[in-house]
Amino acid sequence: MRLKAKHIALWTAAFASASMLSMGAAQAKDDTVTLRFEHFLPANSNAQVNVIEPWCDDLNKESKGRIQCEIYPSMQLGGKPSELNDMVRHGVVDIVWTALGYSAGSFPRSEVLELPFMLPTDGRVASKIIWDFANSYGKEDFAPYKVLAVYSDVGGTVHTTKKEVKTIDDMAGLRLRASTRLASRFLESVGATPVSMPPSQIADSLSKGVLDGALAAWEVVPPTKLDETTFYHTQTGQDQAATTITTLAVLMNKQRFDGLPDDLKAIIDKYSGQALTDRFAMAWHKATTSIEEKVSANPKQTVVTWSDDAYQAMKKKAQSVTDEWMANDKNNIDKQALYDGLQTLVKEQAPAFVH
Repeated sequence: MRLKAKHIALWTAAFASASMLSMGAAQAKDDTVTLRFEHFLPANSNAQVNVIEPWCDDLNKESKGRIQCEIYPSMQLGGKPSELNDMVRHGVVDIVWTALGYSAGSFPRSEVLELPFMLPTDGRVASKIIWDFANSYGKEDFAPYKVLAVYSDVGGTVHTTKKEVKTIDDMAGLRLRASTRLASRFLESVGATPVSMPPSQIADSLSKGVLDGALAAWEVVPPTKLDETTFYHTQTGQDQAATTITTLAVLMNKQRFDGLPDDLKAIIDKYSGQALTDRFAMAWHKATTSIEEKVSANPKQTVVTWSDDAYQAMKKKAQSVTDEWMANDKNNIDKQALYDGLQTLVKEQAPAFVH
């Protein structure tokens, strides 16, 4: 989704005024740089507490206070999650944490990452693959940005309110929240009905019966209250590929980065890239393990793993999603090269992975 011109003008004017005041105070005192960082989840989310805040603290300490962050969770500066990539590209904010798939069509090469059953469920391995892909086969997608991190959310588990899901037939007709267009296509391919909505609306929609559940990573269970509103959870096994993943990224306004003093740019580079990608991946791994164990220990909750038969049945049905994506040449992109390139990275970095 692209930002409307009037939105850009209004937000830019508002932030220009605030920035002038901030810059004036900073210049009067020292050469402090304040980076406005916006994202779509609450302040108590794993992303902010365990990665974004510590990352900002590291920048501040390394720069002896010259780099400061102003973090705006839950879209506090306005806009929708689907607009975050355009907001940072146009300089409305300096940095965003977002999901690439929220902005359908904005990262066409990177869509291959979110095709069904492409990546390992081990987010640490998958995130390394994604980072390498973003800096090789998919780099044109990120040309307008300074990319600080790109990583995997580990992959979707099926969380449902009233019905235990064990087979592909159990998916039929379920209204499940999907985070991206390709996650929606996956759900359609296996008989479910995808519903698109912001994370903030999931709990209320589940409690009112608007949704039967959600296809979501374990990591988002606490902030979206899925542990309070769903009671059946069907996950992929460690030797199975993720049903789909959501590719998450930290993007910075390129002009803002280029305009910084060289020593401050070096500090940001030191703590970003592969380092920040690994940091997110480890935080997601720890959260996934902890949340899955906590939910499994609750006698009111049921957690199961897809059987091999169910897994293979879903893979067979979901092949249509990959076939359709490969056949669509809307952007005149060599999708076969992207697909083959990703497969090469997977084979190199996860040789024992059962695809």
